[in-house]
Amino acid sequence: MSYKIVRFYQDPSKSNRTVQTGLTLEEAQEHCNDPETSSRTCTKPHLVARTRQHGPWFEGYTEE
Repeated sequence: MSYKIVRFYQDPSKSNRTVQTGLTLEEAQEHCNDPETSSRTCTKPHLVARTRQHGPWFEGYTEE
């Protein structure tokens, strides 16, 4: 079984985006535990800019 990382936007007019595929459950969970995978906790300039441009977002995982 493999998992993919999806970026979800709060704005319903924005499409969700797959950002990574082919991960194990452990890899997907590790990715999503990173504070940089949410607009609420990210600090990297390009992610803060994404939030300004697109509004709130977060990355989650789902089974492929």
